[in-house]
Amino acid sequence: MNGKLLKIAAVACAAVFAVALAGCAGDKYVPEEKQAQLEPPAIGETDTLRVGVDTGKAPLAGIMESNRAIVGLDVDIAAAIADDLGLKLTIIDVGSDAASALADGTVDIVMGVNQSDADGSFWVSQTYLPTGIALFSTDPNAGVPVADSGATFAAQISSTSAWAVSNEFGAGSLEAASTLLDAFDSLKNGQVNYVAADAVIGLYTAHSQDMQVYLSAMLSRVGGYVIGASSSNAELQTAISQSVQNMVNGGVLNVIERKWLGTTLDLSSVPLTAAAQGSGSGTSNGDGSGADDSGSGDGNGDGTGSSDEQLDENGDGTGDVAEQDA
Repeated sequence: MNGKLLKIAAVACAAVFAVALAGCAGDKYVPEEKQAQLEPPAIGETDTLRVGVDTGKAPLAGIMESNRAIVGLDVDIAAAIADDLGLKLTIIDVGSDAASALADGTVDIVMGVNQSDADGSFWVSQTYLPTGIALFSTDPNAGVPVADSGATFAAQISSTSAWAVSNEFGAGSLEAASTLLDAFDSLKNGQVNYVAADAVIGLYTAHSQDMQVYLSAMLSRVGGYVIGASSSNAELQTAISQSVQNMVNGGVLNVIERKWLGTTLDLSSVPLTAAAQGSGSGTSNGDGSGADDSGSGDGNGDGTGSSDEQLDENGDGTGDVAEQDA
């Protein structure tokens, strides 16, 4: 596997500042170094957590054009997990082959696994990031559209989002856009009432363009992304589950979501469309909540993309992200 490796010193989310203590001029505050909570064989390398990501799944993970660094939501969350466990971090691009990376010991855990795609070949954690096909509007009072209401929608051509719109509202209501940026441009210009896109990807795209949008409804039931680990590694499973819970309780996940999406991500209160209410548990084939995008950002900010998956760490210069074909 030709994985791209990026060694990262996993540190606390807040940077370490040199602080002049009152009455102790010249003294500096240095946080206490955390004790490693895991060691081999629970992890493959001493003092290091090896995390697999898919750089074709921006904004979960992607490659910066400027320095080829792997960045994204998953990278920041992985750094927080490693820090919580007192470990350094190695990020490895495993592409979409998470199961093989775990099976051959290339990584300790994998991130960005869609809950609905987990096939039972490895253990998965609780959801750390919700997702699903969402309807975005520029009107906070747009409400939930109904069939035959005359509402119009933009979605990336051949994506699961486009399929979901056509399935519920008819093909005549859909404006198929070449890119997700084009879809949001149609919304901004008033050509359509809604954009249909994966919730995470849609928020990231809108945030990167400084566009204020609102989650009006879900076209699918809410699913989410989970962390994978070997089914036989109970010690690591327990540590990861606790670390995810620590991030939720401590607000770390909220901070990371705001950085990349411009807001915290809570889909539990977003209403479902009629078709979504009648659907079962999520899948990635349009009959549930599976994430329908695994695309790339474009560090050029012009939506042209490139042969390499690229992503803007600051969330303000990305191009487009591609949605999966239906």
